[in-house]
Amino acid sequence: MKKTPLFAFILSLFFLAPMWSLAAKESSGTITMKFDLSRHDSNEEAQLWVPYPFSDRDQIITDIRVSGDYAESAIYSDQVYSTPMLYARWDKGAKNRTLTLSFHVIRQEVTRRDFPDKEAALDTADYAAYLAPTSLGPIDGEVKLLADRITKGETTILGKAKAIYDWICSNMYRDPGTKGCGSGDVCLLLAQPGGKCTDIHSVFVSLCRAAGVPAREVFGIRQGKKSVQDITKWQHCWAEFYLPGYDWVPVDPADVRKMMLKEKLASNDPKTQYYRDYFWGGWDQYRVKLAMGRDLKLNPPQHGKALNTFGYPYAEIGNKSLDFLDPENFQYEFSFRR
Repeated sequence: MKKTPLFAFILSLFFLAPMWSLAAKESSGTITMKFDLSRHDSNEEAQLWVPYPFSDRDQIITDIRVSGDYAESAIYSDQVYSTPMLYARWDKGAKNRTLTLSFHVIRQEVTRRDFPDKEAALDTADYAAYLAPTSLGPIDGEVKLLADRITKGETTILGKAKAIYDWICSNMYRDPGTKGCGSGDVCLLLAQPGGKCTDIHSVFVSLCRAAGVPAREVFGIRQGKKSVQDITKWQHCWAEFYLPGYDWVPVDPADVRKMMLKEKLASNDPKTQYYRDYFWGGWDQYRVKLAMGRDLKLNPPQHGKALNTFGYPYAEIGNKSLDFLDPENFQYEFSFRR
């Protein structure tokens, strides 16, 4: 049969259709963060640090706007992880203390599963920061023993990471009673393996590091799916590990456990397997990366101890820090407009 140009075009659409279906999805909208510290003691200086959005290969941040009645404001970063932060300060005696940060985000779905057949050698010196312990994430003792048991027989970075991911999905669970995203205290979590996203990913990261797999948490916030939504309490933490000669590989076992709880799925349910497959090497597009790192010393430095995580805003009135897990008394609200 003679193939006309129209026939050839239609045939090409048929074969290209699967490729189109695999194209990365994206989600976009404007996030507005409003802060009001006016109700707190005006006889004390007020300081505010906010995780500051930035563009990378998975998201594009534009139209950033900052307004308020602060005495000074600037963008800084910490010295260890280079995590950007918006800083603002109000003098003693200031009656009004308001700040608004808004930005537009386009976020891509991330999938990285085209792993090489042969694994490159790992240069541990280049990834030392992602193989080290943190204040709540040890890599010795009980953590090391468990990591060795989980990864027994695995000789590759990919094999070890997958074994740990599978163990997390099977043995940890989402506890809706956990405050915020959880503190990520790994030793406590090994004894009682229920928590939220920071808890679950802290265990993943510590076990990976104990097994010699570079890994790290990512802190951010979820986008809404409606035209306008309140996302004040939509903070989320996810994770990734480094596969030498390939890339950082995305994982989110916490969302596996969240979907199991939300949809009342058993471990052997086919949909559970779907979620386990998807979040191994994949992140959905409904999230925005804001910060990285544990045990952060802010810039300018805070009066209190290093921050366990910087997924939430942080403020001090005088030398006293506000509870960032209590937005009504801290007084902040986040909204999303699609």
